[in-house]
Amino acid sequence: MTGPNLDGYIGGPYGGENQIKTKGRIMKIQWLLLSFAVVIVGCSPADNGSTTQTQQPAQVADAAEAMGSDIPRTPSGKPDFNGIWQALMNANDNLEPAPPQAAYHLVPGDFVPVPGPEVVAFGAAGAVPASFGVVDGGSIPYKPEMLARRNENRENWLNGDPEIKCYMPGVPRANYMPHPFQIFQSEGAFFMAYSFAGAVRNVFLEDPGPAPLDSWMGQSYGYWEGDTFVVEVTGQDDRTWFDRAGNFHSYELKVTERWTMVSENVIEYEATMEDPQTFERPWTIRMPLYRRLEAGFELPQFKCVEFVEELMYGRYRKGREAELGF
Repeated sequence: MTGPNLDGYIGGPYGGENQIKTKGRIMKIQWLLLSFAVVIVGCSPADNGSTTQTQQPAQVADAAEAMGSDIPRTPSGKPDFNGIWQALMNANDNLEPAPPQAAYHLVPGDFVPVPGPEVVAFGAAGAVPASFGVVDGGSIPYKPEMLARRNENRENWLNGDPEIKCYMPGVPRANYMPHPFQIFQSEGAFFMAYSFAGAVRNVFLEDPGPAPLDSWMGQSYGYWEGDTFVVEVTGQDDRTWFDRAGNFHSYELKVTERWTMVSENVIEYEATMEDPQTFERPWTIRMPLYRRLEAGFELPQFKCVEFVEELMYGRYRKGREAELGF
């Protein structure tokens, strides 16, 4: 694993005020380290060149092993993922790169699209920040007819996004919503609890076979590949979306997650989507997940069902019979 050590730096590689303020200092340190490395190489005795070359692979292996030893491990030696984690980029707004816009729901204006009447009162609070994208290659490889449907979803976000109705988000979306989640891991169990909508996942550690039925969070089967925990997710309800930008899938979706702990406080998360009905080929997203380090922090419950009762059932409230023509 190359790059800066992100331990204890909750901002990570995606910016933040602290990183902006120290950018010059970081660059100076990087140049000093590079210069130091050049001096060491330049001062190596010429007559020992062959010895140095034979030692390099071993040195690299030792460095990799040392980095792996820094992560917490279970008694059996596997990486210990126990803790509360959260994604800190806005992948939930859009998995693909996208500029900022005035609102999630836009309607035609005199010159440019403007916020719809249902959301205009939110002002800047309802605006959509720019997305840098987390999709390998930049764009999701939709089939042409499915891309048209994605665009329809985007135009009808207010009525179509399951998040608005507090439906469980599905996988992988549950992992990068702007809410934390907690992993409970033991030698014989791997369980994930999400703040949003009270969603949970019980990851089978032995292959359970095909999912008996489709569900919002699907069926998860996990196994180890070295220090990476691989989870195959099938049997998801096709009503879940990947983000607020209308990106979607069919019931044929298979998600293969790869969870790799790169340091004590950072997980490298990767998910590959396969859905031949919707996409021309498999595609992958990747992002860091950060440990919540606040003292005494506990997973907050955000059981939002009660908060959408008015949206979904308010029209049936007693006393509105005349208004609704009953």
